[in-house]
Amino acid sequence: MPLERNAATSSTDNGPVPDSAAVKRHPALFRAIRRRQHPRLRRSDITVTDERAVKRAVKAAALGNAMEWFDFGIYAYLAGTIGRVFFPSGSDTAQLLSSFATFAVAFLVRPVGGMVFGPMGDKIGRKKVLALTMILMAIGTCAIGLLPTYAAVGFWSPLLLILFRLLQGFSTGGEYGGASTFIAEYAPDKRRGFFGSFLELGTLAGYTGAASLVTALTAGLGTDTMDAWGWRIPFLVAGPLGVVGLYLRMRLDDTPAFLKLEQGNVHVSDAANAVETTARGDLAKIFRQHWRMLVLCVALVGAYNVTDYMLLSYMPTYLSDELHYSETHGLLILVVTMVVLMLIINQVGRISDRYGRKPVLMTGMVGFFVLSAPAFLLVRQGGLVAVSAGMLMLGLSLVCLLGTMSAALPAMFPTSVRYGSLSVGYNLSTSLFGGTTPLVITALIGATGSEMMPAYYAMAAALVGVVAVACMKETARQPLEGSPPSVQSEAEAAAIVEERAPAPRF
Repeated sequence: MPLERNAATSSTDNGPVPDSAAVKRHPALFRAIRRRQHPRLRRSDITVTDERAVKRAVKAAALGNAMEWFDFGIYAYLAGTIGRVFFPSGSDTAQLLSSFATFAVAFLVRPVGGMVFGPMGDKIGRKKVLALTMILMAIGTCAIGLLPTYAAVGFWSPLLLILFRLLQGFSTGGEYGGASTFIAEYAPDKRRGFFGSFLELGTLAGYTGAASLVTALTAGLGTDTMDAWGWRIPFLVAGPLGVVGLYLRMRLDDTPAFLKLEQGNVHVSDAANAVETTARGDLAKIFRQHWRMLVLCVALVGAYNVTDYMLLSYMPTYLSDELHYSETHGLLILVVTMVVLMLIINQVGRISDRYGRKPVLMTGMVGFFVLSAPAFLLVRQGGLVAVSAGMLMLGLSLVCLLGTMSAALPAMFPTSVRYGSLSVGYNLSTSLFGGTTPLVITALIGATGSEMMPAYYAMAAALVGVVAVACMKETARQPLEGSPPSVQSEAEAAAIVEERAPAPRF
């Protein structure tokens, strides 16, 4: 018998494959095995979404994300002020580099946060971990607003700044992967792009709120007062905002996909089933079993984040430090650009639901590759119209990525390891390519003297993005891997069951 068992199956990367002779000898047995491995889809397997619950979940995730990125964006828009307040006097470039280096420090610890919070979210649930990240971000941001300056305590000031920037980065490591997973698992399959776009609407709203507040304070108080104490106000606002975000997130139930996974009611493919029988959140298994998707995720997110942080974080500094615009002027142009993107981002999500994620993502990547140089040439000409046109060209390319990425990325991984895998891949890429973007561009401009370096850097990133999008699988209007179909009505669920039912045999 042992000899027959060994001869009956052979092993591949996808699991044991039955020997054809054994199948002929025991047809009934192998039919039973196939039914067990690939059970027939039942109506009870399909999730019929509650429209009101979906909207509450999307609102809580998006508003919480807005508050997180408001906290994070404040630092980027106060980079020049932070350099003067926390670092010893010297050249303006040296202070700015020090400020951006501290900005980048938060990104170095983000993969650690992803490795901690991601598997935790796969084990104890999405909601609890998202609440915890909100608390930590609010504490870190508020604490920066209370720090003494370099003039008061010397080197302890930048040291404490780095400490709380690390706390910010650690908490952010669990934010995007969790929030995008949360919305993706709540949304019906055919509208995941539309609902997912609200997450990045929240990101833009957070950045817009941060930029607007910094602009208003700088215009109202002036540079000297901002350096003295005005810079503290945006950081201290994070406290009450964090309480609001925490309240919204704690009122929700966990996602239907996670709850079904916990209850063991999900029928999945062999690959996903093999993952689900292991300990959820096992980082070693994530790296071993999903390394191909992790590599693709890192490439895709790297291209996206370079372009994202170049426009939303670095451009005001580029306008003020390289082209000598006033800080208020540069921020105001960015605010107007982001408002335009907010008005159209949900329509981009709808388009990705209809035509697919890949065509929309490819449009954004090609747009950055083709339009970055002309856009920066326009910006360098100066004048409100030319600068606004250049920013808008970059913004329209970026919105193709913003409106699609939050639906495309969660679909790359199965439910049982989605939070952990996405958090690891996203934050590893963001650490290497996203948060370092302002620092790298500033250093490249200093080394080469070319004010076109941001355009060249964005073009290189976009080229990587084109290759990554070409390699990814289309997931629009399809169930998430490891989860049953998610639909909007009972009629749609019944139609899916009927469509997948085997044809009668006579």
